[in-house]
Amino acid sequence: MTQCQMIMNHIDSNGSITTMEAFEMGITRLASRVHDLRKRGVDIVSETVYAVNRYGENIHYARYKRAV
Repeated sequence: MTQCQMIMNHIDSNGSITTMEAFEMGITRLASRVHDLRKRGVDIVSETVYAVNRYGENIHYARYKRAV
């Protein structure tokens, strides 16, 4: 199974994917694979998620999902 297939399976099963979730599957360049999927015509949108890390610092990351 390719990384793009793994990403799409995860999105279809869970509704979205983040970099940390992809990293657990061995995918270290999620944004690049999302770019590949978009080039193939898959309509994926990203939303920025804001959170606080374990050190109390403000962070943000992308959550990718299919467009509605």
